[in-house]
Amino acid sequence: MQDPTVKAALDAVKRNEAHFIDEQVRICEIPAPPYHEEARGKELERMFKSLGLENVHIDKAGNVIGTRPGASAHPNLVFQAHLDTVFPEGTDVKVKRDGTLLKAPGIGDDCRGLVVVLSVIQALKEANVKTPGTITFVADTGEEGLGDLRGTKNLFNDSLKGQIDKFISVDGTGLSVTNVGVGSYRYRAEFKGPGGHSFGAFGMANPIQAMGRAIAKIDAFEVPTNPKTTFNVGRVGGGTSVNAIPFECWMEVDMRSSDKTSLESVNTRFKAAIKDAVDEENRRWPSRGSITVNPELVGYRPPGNTSSDSAIVLTALAASKIFGFSGKLGEGSTDSNVPMNLGIPAITIGGGGKGTGAHGLDETFDTTDSYIGTQRDLLLAVTLAR
Repeated sequence: MQDPTVKAALDAVKRNEAHFIDEQVRICEIPAPPYHEEARGKELERMFKSLGLENVHIDKAGNVIGTRPGASAHPNLVFQAHLDTVFPEGTDVKVKRDGTLLKAPGIGDDCRGLVVVLSVIQALKEANVKTPGTITFVADTGEEGLGDLRGTKNLFNDSLKGQIDKFISVDGTGLSVTNVGVGSYRYRAEFKGPGGHSFGAFGMANPIQAMGRAIAKIDAFEVPTNPKTTFNVGRVGGGTSVNAIPFECWMEVDMRSSDKTSLESVNTRFKAAIKDAVDEENRRWPSRGSITVNPELVGYRPPGNTSSDSAIVLTALAASKIFGFSGKLGEGSTDSNVPMNLGIPAITIGGGGKGTGAHGLDETFDTTDSYIGTQRDLLLAVTLAR
């Protein structure tokens, strides 16, 4: 905080905040639905180049990557925010303004993170801040939903494999610090059978009835509250008519825990539940063909954590308290899960301001003193790039 160039950079953040609020609005109005982040990614690529980052490029996963070299290539800090939203194609992403309040799907999660990344780059450039290590800035893909963290997984497995020493994800709003990664299994289980007329083929095993049995078994799971472990049947579908025994149906299931043992336990019970449900349905109606189930794994987020007494967490807390953060650490499912699971120091932090309604059509972002979050994040980035 006493370094003149750092002070100048913090001043630049505050001075530039109104501009970057406008950029937050503009970026939010570039649609980035799941698996279709290309347009927003191309704009971030253009902006990375205009802000003077080196070796700016888009990798095979769609991540936008740019480097701000330090005196040495290492330590290399990755400082990133995600491009994608949870909202499908066709969602109205026009931002509505009411004083300090911005309202639009994705305005906080993670358009705020993206503009924090851009504002930090701009402020470091204006103040000519020199860092001993390198900062690699990334706008990544696939953080939300069934994106399955594909962008960050690609960074560690391909694009920047072996090159990342520390990792920060700017995700959402406020001054939060998340050091525990909640892992998850996600399945799409399809139940299939011969199907037939509800009257003429009565006595045939029914895929939807088997799925109902499975859902009832899942609902009966007992799971620990500490570490918190959860399960949810989030979507179901199938069938053709009220008077037809269906030939197929499906359900999507999400299971989560920050503890690997608990996560694996509920995953094992899920597999047993759907098998037992199908067996029961086939025994109940054995004479007219049987049904099968195929549990397809559509997402896996590895659990992980960065110790509360690790250097990166202690540094994050120290930097945050300067700006009024209470010091309470959190847990969540974010891009940081990947490096946490690999044992690489990683945290997820908020981008300032105040957000409500994340993942909802009425999501809001209050810009009051939002620059404080960017200042905290810049200070942390500079401190860790050494």
